[in-house]
Amino acid sequence: MASALPLGDPAPADGLLPESAAAGAADRAFGVYVHVPFCRVRCGYCDFNTYTSDELRGARQADYADHAIAEIRMSRQMLEASDLPARAASTVFFGGGTPTLLPAADLVRMLGAVRDEFGFEPGAEVTTEANPDSVGPADLARLAEGGFTRVSFGMQSAVPHVLAALDRTHDPARVPLVVGWARDAGLDVSLDLIYGTPGESIDDWRRSLDAVIAEGPDHVSAYALIVEAGTKLARQIRRGELATPSDDLEADMYELADELLAGAGYEWYEVSNWATDAAHRSRHNLGYWRSDDWWGVGPGAHSHVGGVRWWNAKHPSAYADRVTARVSPAVGREVLDAAARETERVLLLTRIREGIDLATLSASGRHAVAGLMADGLVDAKAALSGALVLTMRGRLLADAVVRRLLDESSELSSRT
Repeated sequence: MASALPLGDPAPADGLLPESAAAGAADRAFGVYVHVPFCRVRCGYCDFNTYTSDELRGARQADYADHAIAEIRMSRQMLEASDLPARAASTVFFGGGTPTLLPAADLVRMLGAVRDEFGFEPGAEVTTEANPDSVGPADLARLAEGGFTRVSFGMQSAVPHVLAALDRTHDPARVPLVVGWARDAGLDVSLDLIYGTPGESIDDWRRSLDAVIAEGPDHVSAYALIVEAGTKLARQIRRGELATPSDDLEADMYELADELLAGAGYEWYEVSNWATDAAHRSRHNLGYWRSDDWWGVGPGAHSHVGGVRWWNAKHPSAYADRVTARVSPAVGREVLDAAARETERVLLLTRIREGIDLATLSASGRHAVAGLMADGLVDAKAALSGALVLTMRGRLLADAVVRRLLDESSELSSRT
């Protein structure tokens, strides 16, 4: 079952934003996220807003591109009517779900609508997620011809029994094929991994890391498995069919990932992300961590502009009904106050390699830095130069660092 939408105020049917959203907009990057909510099967660990064919209840995959394009057209009009300055998209990201379950021609059409309505910044980054078994060489060539610059493959593991525990359906042997096809098409490549799956050993994890490094992608993401309430995986663990992931083992796995990836020439730039160089960092995701602006297109998609966050109707049929009626698909929103925006700023910027300018912290936050240095959680040399940057130990305990910076009394151990 997909996670519930957050609580908030009702979103206006006309999609207009409050005046506060326009403040400083010209200084913020603008990105577009397109959510494609379709999957062949639901993975046992996933609580994303995705739907298999028997869950669509009247919605059709074949109609989806037209509905998304309708929202893209409305989004420009809503931003203009809200007196937001015209900004070209610096990044576009198609996520899901499995975007490449749609024909490549549909993805290119949706991207074309973004280009028509907003234009692209020079050198714009355009990414689609893909499962290794959802694309062939012709699909990737068509995407590249249509303006995509990057593909992010959900590899998750190179070990069959780990993939089976995650309900992933692809053959690990297909990963080298799709990477080669993407390279032939001229696309940059990211490989995504998950660690801490029940039954996964440190040797299994090393095998997956070695397999990734052998492919030489431009970018690697590695996320600890989170057991989300309401998922098949959570039920299996509750019934004792699978073991709860071990925090200590996950920490060992993270350290191994950083060691092997650094040895292969990758640098961490966010707690769970590594790239061959700064040019191959995910600029779209950096926009999230830096609290830039983005419009989220599609069922359940979230948007953020100038401290205003809103979210669309979850089910594809409800979403389709709204955009067909020329009504904003947003069903809820919140306007973040100054305290909430500061909390998010510290939470997100702490995770990236450049860290936070110490001068921008509150007095209590600056006072906490000496203790964080003493505990080995932040880099002392960087702090003396005016920046708070996490050490390896700090990356493993990033949430604890944030709590101390925000002067909260309790600490929360974080799994990266």
